[in-house]
Amino acid sequence: MIVLPLSQGLVGPTSTVLRPHVHRMLRRVAHPRVNYAFVMLTATIGLLGAIVYGAADFLGGLASKRISPVRVTAIAAVSGLVGLLVVLAFGFGRWSVEAVLWGALSGVSGALAISLLYACLAIGPMSILSPLTAVVSAIVPMTWGLTTGDTFGALGFVALGLALVAVVLVGFVPEKGAVRPSLRGVLMAIGSGAMIGVFIILIDQTPADSGVVPLVMNRSVNAALMFATALVLWLLSRRRTVGTRPLRTAPPTSGWRAGLTLAIACGIIDALANTLLLIGIRIGDLSVMGVLTAMYPAGTILLAAVVLKERIAPVQWLGLVLALVAAGMLALA
Repeated sequence: MIVLPLSQGLVGPTSTVLRPHVHRMLRRVAHPRVNYAFVMLTATIGLLGAIVYGAADFLGGLASKRISPVRVTAIAAVSGLVGLLVVLAFGFGRWSVEAVLWGALSGVSGALAISLLYACLAIGPMSILSPLTAVVSAIVPMTWGLTTGDTFGALGFVALGLALVAVVLVGFVPEKGAVRPSLRGVLMAIGSGAMIGVFIILIDQTPADSGVVPLVMNRSVNAALMFATALVLWLLSRRRTVGTRPLRTAPPTSGWRAGLTLAIACGIIDALANTLLLIGIRIGDLSVMGVLTAMYPAGTILLAAVVLKERIAPVQWLGLVLALVAAGMLALA
C-alpha cells in the first residue's frame, strides 16, 4: 500500500495537486481502521473547532461593547492575519494560483457573512434568526459535500440529521416576548448562513498542500474590506457634522484599550478556529465538518456561563448533549 503524506498533499509527477474530494476518496479505500481513525479525528476536530469559533465570538461580543463592531472585525482580521503569517513563515503552506484565488474569494464571502449576521441580529429576534443562520451554514456545505463524493451509511445520515437539530437548539436564544421576525431579517439570516457555508466550501476547494495560504488570503481580503467599510462609515459621519459645532473628543479610556485587547485576542482565536476547520476538511468529510462547525454557539454560551455567570437554557443543554451524541455517531458511521 502506498502511503501519501497528508502534510504534502497528493502531488503527481508534474506537481499537479489533486482536488480535496479526490484526496478523501483515495484515502477511504486505504484501510478500514485508517478510515475509522480519520472519521473519529474529524468529529473531534469539528467539535473543538466549533468551541473555538464560539470563544472568538464571545471575545468579539465583549469587545463590541467597548468599541464599534466594525472596528472589532477589522482589528480581529489584522491580528488573525499576523498570527497566520507567523505560521506561514515556518513553512506551513505552498503558494499557488488556486490557493490565492479560492482564499481571496473566501475572504469576500466571510466579510459578507459577518455583515449580514450583525445586521440580522440587530433587527431581531435573536431567538429565531441566530439558529436559522447556524442551520443554513450547516446545510450549505453538507449538501455540497454529499453531492460531490461524501458517502455515509444509515447511521451517518441519522447523525447528520441529529446534528442539525442540535445546531438549532444550541443556537436558540430565549427571549421574553419575542416577536415574529420580519422578511428582511429572515432573508439576512439565510444570506449570512449561506455565506458562511460558501466560505467553508471555498476553503475546501484549495489544493491539499496549500497549508495556511488560503487562510492568509482570506484574512487579507477580509481585513481590507472591513477597513474600507470602517473608513466609509467614518467619512459619512464626518460629512454629517459639517457645519455643526465640533465636539471635544475625549481621550481614549481604559475601556477602549480593553476593547482593543479583546479584539486582538478574538482575531487570533478565530484564526486558530479557521486552522482547525482547514485541518478537518483536509482529513475528513466536508459535510461532517460543515455540520459540526455550525455548533459554534456552544462555545459562546459555555464561556458566557463561566465568565459572565449567564444561565444556560434547558433547551441549549439539550442541544449540547445532542451535539456530543451526533459527533459520536458520526465517528462510528
